[in-house]
Amino acid sequence: MKKPTPEERLIVALDVPTAKDAQKWIKKLSPVVKRFKVGMELFTAEGPQTVTAINTAGARVFLDLKFFDIPNTMAGALRSAATLKPFLVNVHALAGPAALARCAQEMKKLKTPPKLLAVTVLTSFSEQELKRIGLGGVDATVTKLCGMALKAGLDGVVASPREAALLRKKFGNDFLIVTPGVRPAWADANDQKRITTPYDAIRNGADYIVVGRPVLDAPDPRETARRIIDEIKEACAWKKKAGRI
Repeated sequence: MKKPTPEERLIVALDVPTAKDAQKWIKKLSPVVKRFKVGMELFTAEGPQTVTAINTAGARVFLDLKFFDIPNTMAGALRSAATLKPFLVNVHALAGPAALARCAQEMKKLKTPPKLLAVTVLTSFSEQELKRIGLGGVDATVTKLCGMALKAGLDGVVASPREAALLRKKFGNDFLIVTPGVRPAWADANDQKRITTPYDAIRNGADYIVVGRPVLDAPDPRETARRIIDEIKEACAWKKKAGRI
């Protein structure tokens, strides 16, 4: 599996309410940032046009809609999403093995499908909160859901950077790990619970990191993105030297 460049490994989350806001950020950041995430807030408000605008600007889209429904509905949603030409799409692993397998099969019918990821445990969950809903510990749940997704034929998972090293040790390197919950040392944690720095996320085994508010809320967003990419480069250099890349 071809590894992304350090610049491609940063995905900036466009968690904004309007296409106008998104266009502003695409214009401001696209000289540095090559990948953007479009999530539920923006997609619900503005629809596919924002994805098209990012593609037109020469960047790529992670379409983060976390489809979770019966297998037939999820497969249909993915078919529609794939027409927008994102490079990553996702479903929720808790939909179960039959739904995941159906989604993977649907993507394999396409000539140039996006990479299909399964969301494991959201990074806003703490260990205690996860246990309150009856799913057990974070590490055990993430590991189980990752194994289920890979067995079903998906290309990778979305997991916290704190679980990335565990998943690499358990399942190897031939799948993608995308990590939200990444915060530079100088940034606020906000509502994220299981976080690490960009350097540690990549060193732990993440292929892509998703960063939103630390970039968008920064005094100089473009320079902040550059600083994050510099951390990614340092981590990639360490991995290369250690024979892990």
